Amino acid sequence: MPGLLWNDTPIGYARLALERGVDRYPDGLTYGIPEGLDTLAVGDRVVAPLGRGNTPTSGYIIEMVEKETLDEAMADRIKLIHDRDPSGARLPRDVLELARWISSYYVCPIGVTLAGILPAAVKRGVGRVTRSWIDLNPDPTDQKTTSRQQASVMEYMRGLDPEQRPVELNELARQLGLGTTGPIKKLLEKGLLLQDRRTGIHANAPGSLSSRTVQVEPTSEQLVVINDVLEVLDKGFSQHLLFGVTGSGKTEVYMRLIESVINRGQCALVLVPEISLTPQTASRLSGRFPGTEVAMLHSGLTAAQRNHQWNLVCQGQCGIVLGARSAVFAPIPDGQLGLVIVDEEHDNSYKQDQAPRYNGRDVAIRRAQLADCPIVLGSATPSMESWFNSVARKRSTLHRLRHRAPGLTSPRVDIIDMTRQRRLMEDPQDQISAPLSEAIGQVLAEDAQVLLLQNRRGYASYIACPDRNCGWIDTCEHCDASLVCHSSTLGRSLKHLRCHHCQKQQLARKTCPNCNRTVVMLGSGTQRIEEEVRRRWPHLQEDAVQRLDSDTTRGNDRLHRILEEFGTGRIRILLGTQMIAKGLDYPGVRLVGVINADTALNVPDFRSSERTYALLAQVTGRCGRGLDQSTALIQTYKPDSRAIRLAAAGAFEEFAREELADRAAFELPPCRRMARIVAREADETNALTLAERIHGGLQSLVGRYPDMLLTPPMPCPIARIAGRYRFQVELTAPDAPSLSAMIAAARSMEIILPSENIVVDVDPVSLL
Repeated sequence: MPGLLWNDTPIGYARLALERGVDRYPDGLTYGIPEGLDTLAVGDRVVAPLGRGNTPTSGYIIEMVEKETLDEAMADRIKLIHDRDPSGARLPRDVLELARWISSYYVCPIGVTLAGILPAAVKRGVGRVTRSWIDLNPDPTDQKTTSRQQASVMEYMRGLDPEQRPVELNELARQLGLGTTGPIKKLLEKGLLLQDRRTGIHANAPGSLSSRTVQVEPTSEQLVVINDVLEVLDKGFSQHLLFGVTGSGKTEVYMRLIESVINRGQCALVLVPEISLTPQTASRLSGRFPGTEVAMLHSGLTAAQRNHQWNLVCQGQCGIVLGARSAVFAPIPDGQLGLVIVDEEHDNSYKQDQAPRYNGRDVAIRRAQLADCPIVLGSATPSMESWFNSVARKRSTLHRLRHRAPGLTSPRVDIIDMTRQRRLMEDPQDQISAPLSEAIGQVLAEDAQVLLLQNRRGYASYIACPDRNCGWIDTCEHCDASLVCHSSTLGRSLKHLRCHHCQKQQLARKTCPNCNRTVVMLGSGTQRIEEEVRRRWPHLQEDAVQRLDSDTTRGNDRLHRILEEFGTGRIRILLGTQMIAKGLDYPGVRLVGVINADTALNVPDFRSSERTYALLAQVTGRCGRGLDQSTALIQTYKPDSRAIRLAAAGAFEEFAREELADRAAFELPPCRRMARIVAREADETNALTLAERIHGGLQSLVGRYPDMLLTPPMPCPIARIAGRYRFQVELTAPDAPSLSAMIAAARSMEIILPSENIVVDVDPVSLL
């Protein structure tokens, strides 16, 4: 690294976004380019000195700066870039522009935004190895070999066709049956062979499920959608919403569009909401396009695999890039991206819950705009935002698939009133009603499979004193939330409690600390349902019943194994949280049971009804994937709820019409745009004071922007998390430009500066 930090004569200037949470310079810091680094370009990752201590800090060149634009006095004090970053990573211009947009729109320092784009494995160079490649020397000075092994090496190399050379050193030794590379190295010393050292990423390929994808003739409905999108494929940016009932063949539409993009020599970016969907989707894509490199980018890969896949994309070797939320930042070379697909676009998993708090769906739209290519958002239950943009704002073209694909049947969906069923149940702890139990038994007798949804993990929701006059509930000492009961082993009396917000754990109490009565476990999670299933159907082998939730799938290999065994039929009953509601396509599923459909309805959030409808419609759509008649049973204490009633009827458009009317009446998104600012402090008074200061500052700006609405500070629904009290201020605007303008003004006036104590969430999907 250069010894001097300034006063050397730079040969140019560049603006850097350094990977630090410095919001004072949202557009980056200017540095000089020293001699020897004249080939630096926008997107290159470099190391530069930062702060009084000149700490070497990594960052990206986001812009080249002309000397004439610099203040003369400042130019004399500008520090010099140290060197290129050892990782050698660089970002395409589209990704850099995307990061700048995210930094501005989602109110996050550009350095923090960029720091989250490049995977840590790429920064550290995990899996990077240097290998030697051996070739014949066309003009050797010495033709003699001194051993039989050396002679065999030369004979082998001379017998290879030119396109088969060079050969990797260890592979050459293996092919010749040599126990050592010594004879080859001797030939290198003599000059009979030449050596080329190459650096690459060594990693095993990501695993995937066996492919079940076959090419089928598209239906008339599918053909209309395919042709409509193909007509505008080479005409720049366009936005499309593919609304198709579950099983209508949205995947086949994706495949046909991807095929056209690959044939043009371009790359398709495909986003899915969950890691659990990635292996199945990857299997389909690989099976459909066997000669095309499919890169996978998601957190379930090993570090070396992530580095390897990232570099394949960066080098332009992939026709398809597949991944979860963060794959939207894939380093696809500029000009190569031809299509973006966001499957299950309604899913909340696309929203990141830490800075930068971006929504992967909306960022994907911006990525398509920058690449000037079409984007297709697909879902059986579109988000209210996407539906509103299509039917009201006309910003996207709506395509409908109203019928299931040939070979699939529509399930019969029935609602079970649990208020009535509860009176008939002998054991008050049971959660499976008589109609659902009877249906499970019948399906098992017919050698078919069952999916059971309970969208709450753990064993019990909370532990409490049975005496109503006491009212004690075991809550987290750091959060205003009850502790959830978990069981390490089914059937054991020893259980532990866990806070799902701060992750604190403790052993469960057996008696109430106030009145010494034996405590009771209330509410049920997936563990309790598993226990009940095994008790009711003891003839099933242990492996025939499996649970799929975030507690059981912390290892990616286990997730893949469970899905593969369910696909082969070894698992007869698969129960779990919302993970089982997304994208699973198994023809053996004849019954879907929803244990408690009211879980999301009880959440204090205006989106609770939308989330309930989407979850129920998605999970009931997991059955009916074969020729046999299938059934979905929904247990609920609120059978007249609009979301539950219309989800059972499959009436999305009616639900959306009524839901949007309610949102408009109360001036809520998507009819308006929202930003949520949360102030959090260890002291409750300080948290309220901070929220009031933010509110006062925003209030002074409201008059400058028309039709702004600002709520006074109020406690968050969960008022304390991890020992910090939380107060929120909500700001709504008529449109995104108005909201962005006001937030930018508040940011420049330092009314809101993202920090540990202030969280700015633009377009929040959860108000907890």
